[in-house]
Amino acid sequence: MERLYYIDPYLKKATAKIVDLKFEGDNVKVELDRTIFYPEGGGQPGDKGVIKGEGFEIIVENTIEKEGRIFHIGKLIGKTPNKGDSVELELDWDWRYGNMQIHTGQHILSAVLKKMYNLDTTGFTIFGEYAKIEVNGEITWDIIERAELEANKIIISDLPVIIEEYHELPEELASELRKSVAKVKGKIRIVKIGDVDITPCGGTHVRSTKEVGIIKVLRFYKKSRDLWRIEFTCGFRAIREINIILQDYLNSLELMSNKNPPLVKRVKELLDTTNSLEEKIEELRREIWEWKGKALIEKATKIGDYLVVTYVESWDMKDAQAFAVDFVKRNPKTILLLASEKYVVFARNENVPVSMRELFRKVASELGGKGGGTDNLARGKVDAKPETILSVALEKVKETLQLD
Repeated sequence: MERLYYIDPYLKKATAKIVDLKFEGDNVKVELDRTIFYPEGGGQPGDKGVIKGEGFEIIVENTIEKEGRIFHIGKLIGKTPNKGDSVELELDWDWRYGNMQIHTGQHILSAVLKKMYNLDTTGFTIFGEYAKIEVNGEITWDIIERAELEANKIIISDLPVIIEEYHELPEELASELRKSVAKVKGKIRIVKIGDVDITPCGGTHVRSTKEVGIIKVLRFYKKSRDLWRIEFTCGFRAIREINIILQDYLNSLELMSNKNPPLVKRVKELLDTTNSLEEKIEELRREIWEWKGKALIEKATKIGDYLVVTYVESWDMKDAQAFAVDFVKRNPKTILLLASEKYVVFARNENVPVSMRELFRKVASELGGKGGGTDNLARGKVDAKPETILSVALEKVKETLQLD
């Protein structure tokens, strides 16, 4: 297999011959004697493009490598090719070049983070329009701003990006590497970026830092106890992403009653208003619960020293449960049995010697259903009309209290 993408990563077209071809579901998997398609690896996605032959085309959607063999995976249009057929290869150059810009940009950003803050890059992946790296230390806005500025200074310096291959790495060069080559098998590819970075890498890169265009960090956050993730993009993709973010910012600002920036201030004002309204809503809700509770108490069934309220409810379960908890808390020696077409909620005041969990179990056992809870509160779904549920539940309460 001749890897043309290493000989000339700017080669957009080439010819080759089919070595093997297999069908896997709707996809065809093609192996060639030579290729310009970079296979997925080292955080860089596999190349896309077209393989053209006499009477057929293969739309390559991904390129992968397994055990030293490179497979071009995609959709076949036209007749089925044969082994030995001559084909023309054409890269999706926008896809490849964007990945090259990001990959070289990652080397620059990682080198800056190492030099300025002694942060090691432990992971790298390109996700189409953006990429991520993971570093072994805490990240702040100040770190991002300073590192991003320094990285972009390197870009505009137009430093050469040189790739060298070694069968055995010279000791003096090995000591300068940003990361170890201990896991590298076979030839060792070293990517040198001026006097900024020297590191092993199997990916494709631009010829000069100037071609990266721009590095723009999109966001950063803590990934785990020891790792922080930085999402960034480069080149033409950076321009697209910045435009998307700017458009989102301006559209969001346009929705505000006060359309003057900064947006964060407008959002804070909106949150303050929302919180104030929610407090008023909560006050009104409590008033409604109080009045509704008084009305229900008047219709309660008295069983000995206890009051049992049954009610067909139309609220959603969350509100019904909140009301039930509030009701039995306000009213000593009460049980509240709520039912709707979708749920049941049983609640008791802690002074009532009836387990709501056991009550629900008995009702569900007789009528069918599922749910559960605690001695004070149970909820679930019972397979019966609300009126039937409440009638059966009331009888179970009477039996438990040993009263008729």
